[in-house]
Amino acid sequence: MRRVDDRRLRDLPLFSSLGGRELRKIAGYADEVDVREGQELLRQGNFAHEFMVVLEGRADVVRDGQSIAELGPGDFLGEIAVLEGGSRTATVVARSPMALAVMTDRDLRQIAREMPEVDAPLRAAAREHCPISAA
Repeated sequence: MRRVDDRRLRDLPLFSSLGGRELRKIAGYADEVDVREGQELLRQGNFAHEFMVVLEGRADVVRDGQSIAELGPGDFLGEIAVLEGGSRTATVVARSPMALAVMTDRDLRQIAREMPEVDAPLRAAAREHCPISAA
């Protein structure tokens, strides 16, 4: 585990509108974590403790035993339960080796409060990914 380089965040759609100061702040909250193929990142029904942004690699999203999406670089996961205060709405498994930017639920909520330009797309994605629980 190591701190995320703020230059890696600059190219991600979620953070592309932010300036250098904001990117450095976010990078200060985030750790870069490498995961192996087949590793479970989130489990449906578990309580939320972290939010992740895919830097490299791919993952499968499964809800109620059915594959519903594939994630890749720039995609993020864990926002629904972290922002809405609930349990995970899907299981996510690494399809390949991955590099993730990971931050705690508390840090993400702090960033969302301080940076509306990050909060709005996160909440919009939560509504899109799970419209019933994130309304």
